[in-house]
Amino acid sequence: MYDVVIVRYGELALKSQGVRNLYERILVRNIEAMLKQENVSFSRVYREWGRIFIESDDPNAAKAAADVFGVVSTSSAIMVEADVDVAANVCADIGADLIKDGESFGIRARRSGKTGLSSTDIGRLCGDAVWHRLESLGRTPKVDLSEPDHEIFVEMRQNRAYVFTDTVKGVGGLPLGTQGKMIVLMSGGIDSPVAAWLMMRRGVKIIPVYANNAPFSDDRALERAVKCVEVLQRWSPADPIKMYDVPHGSNLDTFLTLCNKKNTCLLCKRTMYRMAYEIMKKEGADGIITGSSIGQVASQTAPNMHAEIYGLGIPLYHPLIGLDKTEIIDLARRIGTYDISIMPTSGCGAVPEHPEINAKFDLIVREEENLDIEDMVQEAVTNAKSFFVKEK
Repeated sequence: MYDVVIVRYGELALKSQGVRNLYERILVRNIEAMLKQENVSFSRVYREWGRIFIESDDPNAAKAAADVFGVVSTSSAIMVEADVDVAANVCADIGADLIKDGESFGIRARRSGKTGLSSTDIGRLCGDAVWHRLESLGRTPKVDLSEPDHEIFVEMRQNRAYVFTDTVKGVGGLPLGTQGKMIVLMSGGIDSPVAAWLMMRRGVKIIPVYANNAPFSDDRALERAVKCVEVLQRWSPADPIKMYDVPHGSNLDTFLTLCNKKNTCLLCKRTMYRMAYEIMKKEGADGIITGSSIGQVASQTAPNMHAEIYGLGIPLYHPLIGLDKTEIIDLARRIGTYDISIMPTSGCGAVPEHPEINAKFDLIVREEENLDIEDMVQEAVTNAKSFFVKEK
């Protein structure tokens, strides 16, 4: 029966007119791309004030659109002319199919623009139509506006009316591509894909950078990271994700040879920031995303995180900083990366047995005085490989 999907958004409505128009156009583009990616048939996607509509009778359209960043909710609906009698008749048809004898129902009506009737009037007239139809079928109708067994929604707009019964919760956020692009340090563990997804949800396109620790790690670590990005690609249907594989093993070997071994992880993270920063400049990106969560591992204590960034002046974003591991795992499962992230690898063979957990803010700066750190970073970035992943 459904022939259209209503797409609702939230924050976009608070923007200025020019910004709102731009964001809506990007959102329409992303919805179209998601529908095509999910093989959902549709005629067109178009905008009206406060809403986006998808002309489609495909039962999967509402769910696919709900997975587009920026979408708050969707509903498969029946579209009719903006006439309350016509809408009421559709409500009665739905009620006859849906409401059994003795069950209760409620009409949820709203209007947009000048329709000549209030929302209360529309709800009353549609409710009367359902009541009388059920009576004519020999059923005993009940009205319950608090906790009905069934709800029928009517949205009366200037030129059309929409009737529906269900709402699919959307992923929310801002349309992907409205907030520029950033580098994400992608390890393939549980945290970094979730951090990337959260920033994508805020409208940021991502460029994953994998610091390849070989020979201190095996090929499974890279494969795991790539598979995680393949999952994230599904959430970015309009734009392919470009990924970098940056050799980092020789850097680790240098740290172990010339520096205090307990500082290896701090030197590693600081150097990864430097490498990511060079790629950020090359790609015209605006920041670097990490999967750091305060206190979660030895390298992520507050003193260590201070030492990691001291004197660098690099724009870093830590979307997981205040989340605990359980919250991060729940998000990983929702996104679809958790099962990949727990796949076994050899781990990193350069991790010291007793890493520094309370570094002085300038500790690593003093360690770097023994290194040709800029040359190390430039060599790694020069030998980096880039490629586009495919959605899985």
